[in-house]
Amino acid sequence: MEPYQSARHVLITGGAGYVGSLLTGLLLQQGWRVTVVDDLLFGGETLLGYWRHPGFRFIKGDVAEPERVYSILASDPAEAVVHLAALVGFPACQAVGEQAAWRQNVEATERVFAAADATGAKRFVFSSTYSNYGLSADGQPVTEESPLHPQSLYAETKIAAERYLVEQARDARCVPVVYRFATLFGVSPRTRFDLIVNQFVREALAQHRLLIYQRGYTRSFVHVHDVCEAILLALGAEPALVRGQIFNVGSDEGNYTKDQIVELVRQHVEGTVVEYKDLTFGGDMRDIQVSFAKIRSTLGFTPRISVAEGICEVRDALLYGVIRDALDSRYRNAQSIV
Repeated sequence: MEPYQSARHVLITGGAGYVGSLLTGLLLQQGWRVTVVDDLLFGGETLLGYWRHPGFRFIKGDVAEPERVYSILASDPAEAVVHLAALVGFPACQAVGEQAAWRQNVEATERVFAAADATGAKRFVFSSTYSNYGLSADGQPVTEESPLHPQSLYAETKIAAERYLVEQARDARCVPVVYRFATLFGVSPRTRFDLIVNQFVREALAQHRLLIYQRGYTRSFVHVHDVCEAILLALGAEPALVRGQIFNVGSDEGNYTKDQIVELVRQHVEGTVVEYKDLTFGGDMRDIQVSFAKIRSTLGFTPRISVAEGICEVRDALLYGVIRDALDSRYRNAQSIV
């Protein structure tokens, strides 16, 4: 216990989730003391591997509750806060309605940042999304300075939270950093299968076919582990480089059309048949290429894990039964292809 009494302390909201459960382990490996606050909407088994670690602490709670995070930080101040807790994606926000989505994604962000600043935190990393760009008007790669054209309630809430943080950066002691993540993929202690790459791999294994709507659009992709590495860079960066700054998180090599993603899945999951249907539906309709020059030049961030590698790791985790809640007997008919 002794080495962790003087260790740097970080609080992660939503730390039991897709990004947070992986980030927690990386921070503990680097010698940080980590407090996770999560309401466990999707369970907390992802954190059990850290349960006996002397630098780990878990607190169950909803960050949208008034004073909840402040009371935690007041009793145990943190050097940094990584705010991952949110209603993620347009389906989740539409399901609960505008008022609840605003409470969880905007008002909670305001409260958590205010608590971080009031209790002496030096850094605040906020997880946002490149969904904020919506559709590219001219077909050119969007940068952090490009106009925002939100296509969903989810993006609207993230833009509002971003604007609050950028405004606070003028006078706050705590340094806010906004990260607009590309579409994530890959395995973590809580792998998500509502993300296009992971979803396609699971469907290809389970059904031996992919039913594809909306051909041709372009999106950007980044591995969940690379996102965690980017967060580590934000925590260690000089304040002047990141104060109130917005960064797209990914790489130019991660820009793919949907057809290219389908072809990669076909290459690495044997026997996958693809069927196309001409159908459109509402929601988060992104069709953009993203520039990641700013985070590369400012923070030296370059993702290391390719989409093809991510497809293989998700495939193998399912084939070997490592992710058992996503596995049934149909997966076992597929053969691993290295």
